[in-house]
Amino acid sequence: MKKIVLDVDTGIDDSLAIAYAVHSPELEVLGVTTCFGNVTVEEATRNTLVVLEHLDSNVPVIPGAAKPLFRDPTKGNTTYIHGEDGIGNTLSAEPQRQALSEHAANFIVEQVRILPGQVTIITVGTLTNLALAIMKAPEIVSLVDKVVIMGGAVTVHGNITPSAEANIYADPEAAEYVFRSGIPITLVGLDVTMKTLLPLEVLQSWRDKNTRIGHLLADMTEFYIGAYEDFYPGIGGCALHDPLAVGVAINPEFVKTVPMHVQVDVEGVHSLGRTVGDLRSIPGSGPNMDVCIEVDADRFLKHFLSLVV
Repeated sequence: MKKIVLDVDTGIDDSLAIAYAVHSPELEVLGVTTCFGNVTVEEATRNTLVVLEHLDSNVPVIPGAAKPLFRDPTKGNTTYIHGEDGIGNTLSAEPQRQALSEHAANFIVEQVRILPGQVTIITVGTLTNLALAIMKAPEIVSLVDKVVIMGGAVTVHGNITPSAEANIYADPEAAEYVFRSGIPITLVGLDVTMKTLLPLEVLQSWRDKNTRIGHLLADMTEFYIGAYEDFYPGIGGCALHDPLAVGVAINPEFVKTVPMHVQVDVEGVHSLGRTVGDLRSIPGSGPNMDVCIEVDADRFLKHFLSLVV
């Protein structure tokens, strides 16, 4: 069983990723750390607790970064994608239990030190918590098993700007710091996540199971698919960005990767947050990560659907 720390900014696809991870027999979720991104860190923490309560899970939740390392928070508005509450306007009550009082970066360092070589960190929000953890304890770069990052767009266009993916754009300096740290990375970017599709008709089967988590995920995902329809009329579903990162941690064979040197543009006006892969036949630097470039979307979707609800 693979031990993971899941780092989230819990909106809708984060919620799907949490359910997938908690229900996976291949994974032991040591904790869910939260950060700003889709919503504030306080809202991400609340939403994470709500989802875990619907899963009847006591996995600890640990809040972390409220803002980027060096920049003022961007004033992007994700309510049209994730709803006013971040989970498709499904919030009906505050969670009954509390998050832990320690900081997410400290929790990451603690878990990696206790379990050297055994912890996989899955990040599906900004990379701020992981950057802070490495700053605090640089030795963890050689102690983790691997880091699976949902972020970036190396060979395709961005989604928050024409060149940048939202998680990287929200804190480009944190992403560049992590990329340069030497920590073992698998990058699960828009290159592959946009090739996945959760069909709208699946939601009724979730409701038919008549479970708390089934109804919650169906309701919030219906909102999410509605946003996708605005961007891609007739798509009939939504991409599974964050769940695919969890899927890759469970089974790397869901994707094909290539070793590559990738850096983040932290200075450009129009290209801020762009993940720049060295695609030359003779790269200027050695690879610093494995970049996912192909996905067996049908195989992944089948596995995801077998576990999420």
